[in-house]
Amino acid sequence: MSRRVAPLAADYIVVGAGSAGAVVAARLSEDPHVSVLLLEAGPPDSAPQLHIPAAFTSLFRGAYDWNYDTVPQSHLENRTIFWPRGKTLGGSSSLNAMMWVRGFAADYDEWAETAGESWSWKSLEHYFRRVERTEDAAHETQGTDGPQSVERQRDPRAHTAAFLDAAREAGHPVTAANLPEGQGFSQTMVSQRRGARASTADAYLRPAKDRRNLRVVTGAFVRRVTFAASSGTSGEEPRAMGVYVEIDGITVHAAARHEVILSGGAVNTPQVLMLSGIGPADHLAEHGIALVVDAPGVGSNLQDHLIAGLAPQALGGTLFTGASAPQLARYLTTRRGMLSSPVAEAYGFVRTAAAEGAGVPAGLPDVEILFATAPYVGQGLVRPPDEGLTIAAILLRPRSRGTIRLASADPFEKAVIDPGYLTDPEGIDEATILAGIAECERLLDTEALRAVTTGRWVLPEDGERMTPAERAELSLRRYSHTIYHPVGTARMGADAASVVDPDLRVRGVSGLRVADASVMPTVVRGHTNAAAIVIGEVAADRIKASR
Repeated sequence: MSRRVAPLAADYIVVGAGSAGAVVAARLSEDPHVSVLLLEAGPPDSAPQLHIPAAFTSLFRGAYDWNYDTVPQSHLENRTIFWPRGKTLGGSSSLNAMMWVRGFAADYDEWAETAGESWSWKSLEHYFRRVERTEDAAHETQGTDGPQSVERQRDPRAHTAAFLDAAREAGHPVTAANLPEGQGFSQTMVSQRRGARASTADAYLRPAKDRRNLRVVTGAFVRRVTFAASSGTSGEEPRAMGVYVEIDGITVHAAARHEVILSGGAVNTPQVLMLSGIGPADHLAEHGIALVVDAPGVGSNLQDHLIAGLAPQALGGTLFTGASAPQLARYLTTRRGMLSSPVAEAYGFVRTAAAEGAGVPAGLPDVEILFATAPYVGQGLVRPPDEGLTIAAILLRPRSRGTIRLASADPFEKAVIDPGYLTDPEGIDEATILAGIAECERLLDTEALRAVTTGRWVLPEDGERMTPAERAELSLRRYSHTIYHPVGTARMGADAASVVDPDLRVRGVSGLRVADASVMPTVVRGHTNAAAIVIGEVAADRIKASR
């Protein structure tokens, strides 16, 4: 039996309760004089695995995952690449590896070149600090509810210390985490609270749950945004009036008295925009969608971090036995042990020999080295066959660009995702990531890591029989994958070609904004969850200021 859907209306409708959307909804509802409706397509975040840090890969391809795949990638043995995206309260902040890596100040200063000084590092730094404060500190200094908790790891593996020793041995600086410049190798800071995941549902929505002016509806699939037709007055734009949303098989109209804010992420936001008539005119015409705004930038400019790594066999003490009964008991009683791990327990930024020819500005890295205390096999969908580690290279600033396109006008049909990995005509992306894998080999050849590895390989299989160049080639072509950071498909900017303006308002209409990773002009040299949460904070402030 379907539940009866109560009438839906609010001053503000937020579509998507993810890394940014949960923030926007919670912050807007701090004002008791406005009402906020938060619509989330997925179920509540009730599964225990959503809150146990090391259990995140068990959620892939399940009820809490949008379960996307790319089109075949010609430079990666024509493979499709699995793209998990969170489909629950907290969105991908409920499904990710909890790495809190801001990126470099230069990344945000580059945004400022496109979208104005208010997006510079100087302007955004205080937002990062606001998010990173502990709950008690934020309450004392700001009077706000539910900030994101960012902690040191409670129980890292001994192998992580060996990795940082290897970095020193190889001549890399080991520094504090999240420096705005000069960042070297560090133990990962995590978005956790006392050893449990701290998603944006935990940090923002739960503290706001008793507010009468905030309504959160799960299982609410938004089909499209609705607009009031222009009266023909010169300069008047179509105004967003609400959304059509399907709940328990019933489609209803949810009315927004002030604004609709799309926070579906780099895949779902451009899909909803195009289904609503905002996108490339020729593409919408192919699917019989009435045009509201011809916006060629919608679904374009897709960027993602590609990762390719090596998994040597290791001595005991890795996360190989993390799912055992003793480890579960330890976690449940102490919030420590293997299950408190983010898996990727350390990382470091390097500037490879490819950087100079690629025009990477002096002092900035082109590769991130990621260290995991487990062999990450099949994107976590395959149980590791043995004790092992992962040392991998992330291509930080890809030149390749991809697209999100509609498969049809049916909102339930998944979008067509083509990240275009390694398709830049100069071949710089390929050269850079291969140089990064070579740096992984150099780290593995240190005394520090030789002491905790066996000389055999989990991936590539029989790697001990290959040369480093052969291992690198196989790692890139056969085993590389996303590190889950798609951005850019509704780019912000001060220029007319941008999808949203610097205040995140969608160009060509009124009453509609975007607040999520899709607005990032370029991907940061870091991990995008921190930046997406800050975008949510900024969006809420801009909306409040416009009232």
